[in-house]
Amino acid sequence: MLLPRRAVIFLGVCFFLVILLTSRSLSRPWRDVPQVVGLGVWNMTRGHTNHDLYAPLPDFIPGTPKPPGYKYSKVLVVTRTKEEDTKWIAKELPDWGHAIYVADDPTAPLHPPKNKGHEVMIYLTYIVDHYDQLPDVAVFMHSHQFAWHNDALFAGDAAQLLRRLNLNRVIREGYMNTRCGFGPGCPAWMHPGALEADESKQEEIMLARAWGELFPDQPIPSVLSQPCCAQFALSRDRIRSIPRARFVFYRDWLLSTDLSDYITGRIWEYLWQFIFTGEAVLCVDENVCLCDGYGFCFGGNEEWNAYRETQTKKDELQQELDNWMWFTGFGFDDNESDDVTGEQGEVLTQQLQEKQQELIETLYAAMERGKNPKYRALEAGRPWKEGDGF
Repeated sequence: MLLPRRAVIFLGVCFFLVILLTSRSLSRPWRDVPQVVGLGVWNMTRGHTNHDLYAPLPDFIPGTPKPPGYKYSKVLVVTRTKEEDTKWIAKELPDWGHAIYVADDPTAPLHPPKNKGHEVMIYLTYIVDHYDQLPDVAVFMHSHQFAWHNDALFAGDAAQLLRRLNLNRVIREGYMNTRCGFGPGCPAWMHPGALEADESKQEEIMLARAWGELFPDQPIPSVLSQPCCAQFALSRDRIRSIPRARFVFYRDWLLSTDLSDYITGRIWEYLWQFIFTGEAVLCVDENVCLCDGYGFCFGGNEEWNAYRETQTKKDELQQELDNWMWFTGFGFDDNESDDVTGEQGEVLTQQLQEKQQELIETLYAAMERGKNPKYRALEAGRPWKEGDGF
């Protein structure tokens, strides 16, 4: 028996609606992930506000330094392995407290719940475990005294860096990267929307996924930047502006994620500034960081760049002199060079000494200016009145 025309039309419409609703239902989960292809638009179509499922964002308020002469309590939080030696800390920094965690020794007095995420697990564990007994300032660092990522003005020496660190700046800012140099990390380093892997930053293409899991109520930024390499100082107030439960959540994510130890450690290297300042990009002018943070006050960005150019020229002269000495030392100059008397070597030596002297004088003047709190405030662009300290 054939169905009436109206019944056929009705059934056809019903079939079409079923197909349409099924298609929409199957596609809906893709709108719930932080990134499908590229950066994507995510959390604005959730059907709820940012306030009904998630805790409010921290209120990051600048701190107020204590009067001049006040002795801040300070602790150095260090991550190391069993093979690494940290005896230098007690020897070089006797006035610092320290919490030295051994990442790969579960029998050590201080150790993380799991050796994963490089320094991240230990940094978070310290905050979770000491949240109610924090010092005025905590500095989070690696175990090595000498490292390339400690700025050249300290000759790579972490002990020198910490002796010169201006704790008042840490109190004011709340969070301070201990590295001032931009490279690598600034001004625009990580792009969470990247689709193609970059061998020099393998974690980049995983950032959007991690961001969506760690900050589900925050839009994914187009850029994440700060100077490398996961060493920074925090004030007690800045840490406590974030609920302890949130640090527990971050650590639980690290414990449970299927991302590798290497990748998770690298991802977090460019998340710390967001967690403690709310800023995706935190690239403080190098001259400001060096002056207000460590007392090397060159007078401004232009003067700092001039000092760096002189340093570059000095290094070039040193290389040129080394090459000349190598060639003449092997007797290669007799037929290939007109400098039989060694005049070229004397000229290079004289030029090198002049550049070295210029650098010494400029650096000495910068350190003298840095002894004056007014100069520090002026270069940092912050207000200062008579009687204020650093």
